[in-house]
Amino acid sequence: MAQSGSQEGPLLSGVALRYASALFELAHEAKSVDAVAGDLGRFDDLIQGSTDLQRLIRNPIFTAEEQSAAINALLDKAGISGLAGNFIRLVASKRRLFALPDMIRAYRDLVSDAKGIVRAQVVLAEQPSDQILNEIKAALRDVAKADVAIDVKIDPSLIGGLIVKMGSRMVDASVRTKLNSIRLAMKEVR
Repeated sequence: MAQSGSQEGPLLSGVALRYASALFELAHEAKSVDAVAGDLGRFDDLIQGSTDLQRLIRNPIFTAEEQSAAINALLDKAGISGLAGNFIRLVASKRRLFALPDMIRAYRDLVSDAKGIVRAQVVLAEQPSDQILNEIKAALRDVAKADVAIDVKIDPSLIGGLIVKMGSRMVDASVRTKLNSIRLAMKEVR
């Protein structure tokens, strides 16, 4: 997720895109693009919900055998099989688990592009109600002039407001940013 260093970001996204593209082509041929996306989404939820799993996929101290054994057990328990399961197993065997979250994100982007759906990331201070989420989605649909899929992230440090990233555009209407702007303006007045 967090990428450090100016070289690692492009390298990591290139690896993620290559793997995701290959999976997308296979899923398209098998007419299982949505099923694979669903399975990858469930696995991504497992990653987001478990610090132990995050440690397993990011920590190079684990051997390929240890990672593969743990991933196989997890996939079996979660009932993830088929193309998505085989893909995750392949990624583990190639020692690329550290890039799996980016691969999943790249696959989602490929699916969205193929369906003409614009993806947006919305960061909020707290979990929004369904009504608020629908209002945000409607506003973004009006701006994008297309269907919008929203990835919601919660960041309590925003205090309130929201940050929206859609394509190359970003709108930061968070209270934290406004307070920082006020602090900066007050320092300049002194």
